[in-house]
Amino acid sequence: MRKLLFVTALALLSTALFSQARKPVIMVIPSDAYCVREGYVMTYDDGNGSTQSAPDYSKAFISDENLRLAVSELSKIMADRGFPLKDLEQTLKSMETQQAEAALFSGTGGGTITETPLDRLKRTAKADIIMDLDFSIKSRGPQKYISFNLRGVDAYTNKVITAASGDGAPSTAATVGLLLEEAVLNYMDSFNAALQSHFDDMFANGREVTISIRMTDNCPLTMNDEVEFLGEVVLLSDVLDYWMDENTVNHRFSRVSGGDSFVDYEQVRIPLYKTVLGKERAIDTRGFAMDLARFLNKEPFNLPYKINERGLGSVWIVLGD
Repeated sequence: MRKLLFVTALALLSTALFSQARKPVIMVIPSDAYCVREGYVMTYDDGNGSTQSAPDYSKAFISDENLRLAVSELSKIMADRGFPLKDLEQTLKSMETQQAEAALFSGTGGGTITETPLDRLKRTAKADIIMDLDFSIKSRGPQKYISFNLRGVDAYTNKVITAASGDGAPSTAATVGLLLEEAVLNYMDSFNAALQSHFDDMFANGREVTISIRMTDNCPLTMNDEVEFLGEVVLLSDVLDYWMDENTVNHRFSRVSGGDSFVDYEQVRIPLYKTVLGKERAIDTRGFAMDLARFLNKEPFNLPYKINERGLGSVWIVLGD
C-alpha cells in the first residue's frame, strides 16, 4: 500500500514539474522601424494584385553584423534565464528550403494561404512569443552606448505582452554585444516574468485565435438552414456554436457576427496541446480549424471545405465546392 502511495505521489510530482518546466517558444526579430531605418525592406504581391512592402530579414542578417551580434547576445541572456530562443537565421533558411521544394509541386484540393512575410515566418518558426528588437548605437564623445526598445508580442494576436526601453552605459571599448547586455540586463527578469505569466495563462485558459466560416454560392446548406443534430432540429449556426462550446478551453469564445453565409468567431481559446495517436502534440489555429472542418464534412452535413490561413492566429473555413 505504501509503495502504491509512493508511486502515485511520484507520478503527481513528475506531472507538476513537467507542467512547470514548459516554456514558451520565443524568437527575436528586428523591428519594422529598425529594418526601414537601415534599408532592409522588400516588396511582395499580397495575392490581390497589390504590391506591399515588408521587412527583409534575410538581407538584414546578411548585411548587418551589429544586428547579428545584438540578436546573439539577447539569445544568450534569455538562455541563461531558462528561455532558449528559436534561431531567426536558421528559420529563414528553412523557409527558403520550403519555398524551393514547394515550387516543385502543385497541389489540388488544398487550402490557400493569404499571409505576409512575417506571418510566414511565424508559421514556420511556430513561436508563441516574438521579441521585437529596435536598437541604435549612439556616441557621446569617444564613448558609445546603445539605446534600445524591446517588446514581447503574442505571435498569434499581435498584442503587446510587455515592453522595455532605455539607454546603456557609455563605453570606449565594449562590443555591440556587451553594450546591449549592459543596456537590457536590469530589465530582463521582469520582462521574462511577464512572458512566462502570459504563457502560463495560455496554458491554463487556451491560446486566443480567430475563426471565420464562409460559404460559397453553391454550398448545399446555409447558416440558417435547419439540420437534425443529436436528436433535435436546429439551425446549422447553432451547431457551430455547440461545437465551439465543446472544443474551446473553458468554453471561451465570442461569436461577433453572422449571417446567412458566414459566421465570425473571435477570442476563441484553443488548447496548446492535444493527444494524437497516444502522444501529446502542439496544436495551432489551422489544426483546430481542421477539426471543425472535418466535423462539418461528415454526416449529416457532408459539407466540402477548404482551409484559408490568414496569418498564424486567423483561419477561414470556406464551405462549398
